Amino acid sequence: MSEQQITAITDTLKQDSTAHAGSSSDWIMHHIMDSNKLDFAPFGSIPLPQIHLFGIDLSITKHVLFMWIAAALLVILMVRVSKSYKKSLVPKGVGTLFEILIEFVRDEIAKPTIGKGSEKFLPYLLTAFFFILLSNFLGLLPYSATVTSNITVTSVLAIFSFFMIQLAGINKNGLFGYFKGLIPHGVPVFLLPIMLVVEILGLFTKPFALAIRLFANMTAGHIVIYALISLIFVMHSYLVAPVSIGMALFIYLLEILVALLQAYIFTMLSSLFIGMAYHQDH
Repeated sequence: MSEQQITAITDTLKQDSTAHAGSSSDWIMHHIMDSNKLDFAPFGSIPLPQIHLFGIDLSITKHVLFMWIAAALLVILMVRVSKSYKKSLVPKGVGTLFEILIEFVRDEIAKPTIGKGSEKFLPYLLTAFFFILLSNFLGLLPYSATVTSNITVTSVLAIFSFFMIQLAGINKNGLFGYFKGLIPHGVPVFLLPIMLVVEILGLFTKPFALAIRLFANMTAGHIVIYALISLIFVMHSYLVAPVSIGMALFIYLLEILVALLQAYIFTMLSSLFIGMAYHQDH
């Protein structure tokens, strides 16, 4: 075999491996990223409405649809729980579960982190907690989508928390008093410009951390699951299937815990930041 033939074969193998790696990553990203259709492979797909109004893209995407589904489920469940309390003060069925979760958010998140006055912010904290929880659990169903793995969704949730934090601080301390209270007492005059910049940046880094934390954790879990499954096709061997599927199943079960944990962390940190702005004297 000549040197030119060996070189040609080597180049071909490199191209095949590169193309195969690219298709593997595309396969993973295809299942994680947003889409203009509902994919039910291998049974086909359903295109979603594409709406363009005055040059603005208002198309319904997969993440938008499942965000609406999560919101609708939240409203339906809460209305059902509310009606059950009108019939009897003793909860039954789904009402029992929701009462446990509501008391958990109230007693273990809002009261310890905000303290006095936590009742004012409990409706927002409960809404954020249950919406994130339902969205995370919906994302674990086959052919569904995890809307909290979309940075746009988590950013909007973080923006809501940002405005709630500022409103809490201004409501309790006044506009001037709130921003004055951002600077710690006893800071030397020559450090005031630096501290002012740091504190203003801190107002924005807090919600930024909320958005990135939720987005990264929910995205990472799905990437790991799909990557483990793709090992079967990358290695071209059915012998890898039991190990690959077993590990993917373990990560999937772990994702159930992560779904609950991330809803708790987002709500807890939001409540903590609200408490810091509301009680600046502490």
